[in-house]
Amino acid sequence: MTPADPVAIARDLIRCRSVTPDEGGALSCLARLLGGAGFSVERVTFSQPGTPDVENLYARIGTGSPHLTFAGHTDVVPAGDDSRWTHPPFAGDIADSQLWGRGAVDMKGAIACFVAAALDHVALGGPAKGSISLLISGDEEGPAINGTPKLLSWAIGRGETFDHCVVGEPSGDQALGDMIKIGRRGSLNGTLVVTGKQGHVAYPQRADNPIRGLVALMTALMAEPLDHGTEHFDPSNLEFTSVDVGNRTVNLIPGEARARFNVRFNDRHTHDSLARLLEARAGAAAGTTIGWRLDFDPSNSPVFLTRPDAFVDLVATIVRDVTGRQPILSTTGGTSDARFIKNACPVLELGLVGRTAHHVDERVALADLEHLTEIYRRVLAASVY
Repeated sequence: MTPADPVAIARDLIRCRSVTPDEGGALSCLARLLGGAGFSVERVTFSQPGTPDVENLYARIGTGSPHLTFAGHTDVVPAGDDSRWTHPPFAGDIADSQLWGRGAVDMKGAIACFVAAALDHVALGGPAKGSISLLISGDEEGPAINGTPKLLSWAIGRGETFDHCVVGEPSGDQALGDMIKIGRRGSLNGTLVVTGKQGHVAYPQRADNPIRGLVALMTALMAEPLDHGTEHFDPSNLEFTSVDVGNRTVNLIPGEARARFNVRFNDRHTHDSLARLLEARAGAAAGTTIGWRLDFDPSNSPVFLTRPDAFVDLVATIVRDVTGRQPILSTTGGTSDARFIKNACPVLELGLVGRTAHHVDERVALADLEHLTEIYRRVLAASVY
């Protein structure tokens, strides 16, 4: 048997201009490969007013348990100015033992590796007992509304159950396999609003400058750590990202001042408990002299954690055997679609090295594609039977 070629699959996917929310031919490419190997393949489009329609793909082979699913996304961020790239972003060029192009790392490369591993597993006669499936979204880099959350709900509504999920997000820090993500911090956005009284700068006694109150409350919210971390997570962190008073007149004291912030938080908090904590701190600092409020954005980015278990240990051992590296079990980084899958089954993230993700000249070492495919092959052989 000639093994499936992850490099060729990745090149074909990169050549599809699947910038969110466009499918760009990427799902068609996967449907041909998987359907030809005996997977049942369904393409499902979801809609919601005010958001673009998004096409997604679900493929499965086998009917029994255990059921291992792979989750990923074929949509990519825009390439920007093509002329800044050493190789065209959608050409899939190979040079210097690397595959270049948008999505090479995040995350068409990992999808190609899993597809190649799954095709090999099926060609060798598996899954003899269990099932393999793929949940592929076209909306991870966008609003994340018409992608994985709806695709997962659709699958569960049809009676699908999953034992474990591997998400192919780039998880490597410096080298392939040096890190496995077993959780992600939650994310909460908000706005601190302080109201005052507009007036002339020459008569400050007749006005109430909200900027003074804004600075005081920003200082209070940043003064002490939100917590000191937990077993698997770093301390939660609040960062102000913008300050705005909307005032273009230099001799006018504004009537309102705003500051935007983001909190990346650990498993000591929920969105609601964190909001209460921030409101208590701001209220204590404001006293009765500062008019203020906190406005929180709706969020679909909760904290999640897959506690190390036999499957996590299995994957970590395989990674060590293939790469020679003992992976760190990490919860660092931003959000991913794993946050939607966590309630359906235990989930971990294992993909390529993320150093060039979203960058000009995104690229992946050919050797990493081969090694990640071998890791996935062994995971399938050990977990699906």
